[in-house]
Amino acid sequence: MAIDQSQHGTEPTIVHASCVAVAKRGCLIIGASASGKSSLALSLMGYGASLIADDRVVLERSATGIRASAPPAIRGLIEARGVGILTCEPANAVVIGVVVDMDTVETARLPQARTTELLGEPVTLLHRVCGPHFAPALMQFLKSGRKSP
Repeated sequence: MAIDQSQHGTEPTIVHASCVAVAKRGCLIIGASASGKSSLALSLMGYGASLIADDRVVLERSATGIRASAPPAIRGLIEARGVGILTCEPANAVVIGVVVDMDTVETARLPQARTTELLGEPVTLLHRVCGPHFAPALMQFLKSGRKSP
């Protein structure tokens, strides 16, 4: 799933997604409505991630990569289905280090490296993993990456 900015020029692009930050690396969580974007963001926050934005994320090019931030109206807010809209201390804009696609389930035990394009820039792509280890594994991935094949 590539996010193209060609029709927007250099203007920021708003996408339907959630985004958290770990160790100054952003994790953009994409997927259809009710695919678990906010749930994964909340799980990552429970392990120490900081919220960038929930539901809508502003993406824009920078010299260091694609930066994500929150639209002002929803900054510091995240939806917890069945609980309500929760407040938190939001993080500042962050460069996206990985995109997690919640619509595609990972079936490989040791998947090949994948990328997707955000505003014309390649970014690491991971698919949703069904299992309780996914959020902690994603936290470790954001902190220190993974071994090359």
